[in-house]
Amino acid sequence: MALDRTKLHRISAGPFNLWGYKTTDAIGTVAGSGYFNNTYDSQTGRGELNLGDVIISVDTDAVTVDVLVVNSADNASTVTTVNGT
Repeated sequence: MALDRTKLHRISAGPFNLWGYKTTDAIGTVAGSGYFNNTYDSQTGRGELNLGDVIISVDTDAVTVDVLVVNSADNASTVTTVNGT
């Protein structure tokens, strides 16, 4: 499936943003390159996710939690993450 933008919420801001994301998608899908691309606005050339941001992803089907780190996002239309679990 694709990102459901309504289920991605910023928890806190500081030197990096902490996000929470709730989904039924498997972590292999969520951690895949481009899954979070819909957070990028091509008109402004900016995205909500920044390099180093942390996303706590909750899979409500498998009842698991994974921690993702954004490793590419600044001024790029493709957002990539690594699973930091």
